Amino acid sequence: MRRTYSRSHANRGAGLERLVDMTNRQYRNKGVADIRKVPTPVQITGYQGGKVTGYTQKGEWVDYVGVHDGRTIVFDAKETTNRTSFPLKNISNHQYELLKSWHEKGARSFLLVSFSKLDEIYLLPFERLQEAWVGYIGDGRKSIPYEDFRLNCELVKSDKGYVLHYLKHVG
Repeated sequence: MRRTYSRSHANRGAGLERLVDMTNRQYRNKGVADIRKVPTPVQITGYQGGKVTGYTQKGEWVDYVGVHDGRTIVFDAKETTNRTSFPLKNISNHQYELLKSWHEKGARSFLLVSFSKLDEIYLLPFERLQEAWVGYIGDGRKSIPYEDFRLNCELVKSDKGYVLHYLKHVG
């Protein structure tokens, strides 16, 4: 299926991902963890005159995977401009299922959620995501209220020289 390229859609989450990438580089350089961005799959459709054409495919993975303290870490970075809630439609079913599968096998699975207009980033543990997802699938709940993040999730900030020290909140 061919899609129209949307620069704004393609760059959604780029700010948060840039912060996470810088932090992951810091973690690697200090020997704390090795966490890498999973590349987005691209389907090449043609090559003519030195020009490659193609489109990004729907990924089968989440954004990041790695290891810290001998345990696997798998997570996705999500951004929303919404000030009052995080829309669950921002998570695809395959992303949820991957996080669930790895969580059940002992990995640390979570989301980093940026409320960009509030300039706040939270670590949403898989268990909390699962509670919300069951409601989303069950009774049609559409989002996780911002207040739930504020009261029940860890606020991730720059700390101890790390751009976005999220690992300090990973149990």
